[in-house]
Amino acid sequence: MSTDEVVEQILRTYDTITVVGASANPTKAANEVPEYMKSKGWRIIPVNPTATEIVGEQVYPTLADVPEQIGLVDVFRPSADTPEIARQAVAAGATALWLQLGIASQEAREIAESAGLLYVEDRCLIIEQRRTGITAGA
Repeated sequence: MSTDEVVEQILRTYDTITVVGASANPTKAANEVPEYMKSKGWRIIPVNPTATEIVGEQVYPTLADVPEQIGLVDVFRPSADTPEIARQAVAAGATALWLQLGIASQEAREIAESAGLLYVEDRCLIIEQRRTGITAGA
């Protein structure tokens, strides 16, 4: 399956996005992207150990602290952090891992794909949502 096909499958399948590295700072992409995706109908679950509320949603310190089934994990952390995040996503039962624009890791890819997760790296959710026109629940 091509990356574009995986992107479209993810956008059509998941209505909730768990955002690792979400930011409370509105000038950062890690705040802008979740806010935009929320405006297009996705539910956002922010994960950040230093915040309590981001884009109007309760924040959880780690993926393991999210009290519900996780599907799509969207990552705003340095590439070097992503293998551990991939392991945590697998442990949490996630089924898709998306690394934002500028973030890529062969090791994270191998961890995710070997566990059967859909995987996208170095792509922006806003750009892909606009390109495809897909909205939550589509």
